[in-house]
Amino acid sequence: MSYKSLKSYEQATHIYDFTVEFCDAYIDRKSRTHDQMVQAARSGKQNIAEGSTERTSNKNELHLLGVARASFQELLEDYEDFLRQKNFKQWNKSEPAALAVRQLVYQSYLSYQSYRSYLAKPESAANTAICLIHQANFLLDRQIKSLETQFIKEGGYTERLARQRMEEKKRQISRWPYKSR
Repeated sequence: MSYKSLKSYEQATHIYDFTVEFCDAYIDRKSRTHDQMVQAARSGKQNIAEGSTERTSNKNELHLLGVARASFQELLEDYEDFLRQKNFKQWNKSEPAALAVRQLVYQSYLSYQSYRSYLAKPESAANTAICLIHQANFLLDRQIKSLETQFIKEGGYTERLARQRMEEKKRQISRWPYKSR
């Protein structure tokens, strides 16, 4: 399965695109905050992609998904800071506006464009991003938990190779014509 089909990656892509537009519209392009927010969003997306490639070990995948999760947490803090510093209200997760944003994820053919109308005002834009990040974090938490469970049951790449090597040694010894006594 390609990382591009992961819901966490899809959500991360929406967050990245949304954040780029948000920052271009509401954060001074020359500011460090602008660069850091865009980079945190990019880091979340890119670490999911890198961690979910076929050549990555389970241990490395868990690490990279943890980095993605941390990047989104950093970005979440930036959006919350923006609301607080501008004296804007942060939506409660059960508010109608927040519920509307959260429901968009269930649309068929969901794309970044589904969220663009929320960029018109800085308060709704930041709150929308917060909703998207919470959803991505939820997905990443589930993905990480699933990988941890798989890792515990099956071990990592190195352990699997070691088991296969030991089995091969046993097969070679059992075929050896002169067994020691």
